[in-house]
Amino acid sequence: MKKLSARRRHPLAAVVVLLLALAATGGLYAAFAPAGKAQADETAQSLAIDEGKKLYAVGCASCHGTGGQGTSDGPSLVGVGAAAVDFQVATGRMPAATSQGAQVPRKKNIYTQAQIDQLAAYIASLGAGPSVPTEEQYGPEGADIAKGGELFRNNCAQCHNFTGKGGALTKGKYAPTLEGVNPKHIYEAMQTGPQNMPSFPDTTLSEQNKKDIIAYLNAVNSDDTDSYGGLELGGIGPVAEGLFGWIFGLGTLVAIAVWVAARTAKAKKS
Repeated sequence: MKKLSARRRHPLAAVVVLLLALAATGGLYAAFAPAGKAQADETAQSLAIDEGKKLYAVGCASCHGTGGQGTSDGPSLVGVGAAAVDFQVATGRMPAATSQGAQVPRKKNIYTQAQIDQLAAYIASLGAGPSVPTEEQYGPEGADIAKGGELFRNNCAQCHNFTGKGGALTKGKYAPTLEGVNPKHIYEAMQTGPQNMPSFPDTTLSEQNKKDIIAYLNAVNSDDTDSYGGLELGGIGPVAEGLFGWIFGLGTLVAIAVWVAARTAKAKKS
């Protein structure tokens, strides 16, 4: 008993007990705290998917099928990702009107952003696809406007015009104007390739490339940007604007020449 009592009164006994208590507390926190947070996130995601499924059943299933498998009236949504949903629904293109033209136009959306997020969560649960970009991905910080202009002219100007004013395509289709479009939606369009537009995944245009293009569009369509070439005629482009100037300018000169000749001939007769 004396030996056991002596051990208990050892100077290092209190230190050992304290270290054991701290180790046990840290171990319990590490074991339970992260799991609790992960479980909460998983529960919130599950609720968002459930709510999104309800919204989908009411507003989307009639065209895209009860499980997103697609029908004769709408394509499959399996694997399109949350980014496609956010773009199509937030821009009002979906749900589409029963009667429409060659392509679905942009219009006022009927869902709140919270509902759009729920729809996106449900569609994303059907199959992996592009996620909704963050502001860091499409924001102007760290963007190269000159590089963005070069990329836009090489990859996008053929349809959208070199300043993003939009343009006509075949069979009544068109490339919409990019003026006033939310940068997030431009990024999502490049990711997902809606309607007639090809997709530009990160293997084709990197995340930085997309950021540069968006910064270029913001710059050329800003109210503070001057049109150094004079009247821009809607930004149609140098060929069309040159043709306009040639026809109307030359036509005006011909009209003046005819008028001068007529006046001269009349003066000679009198």
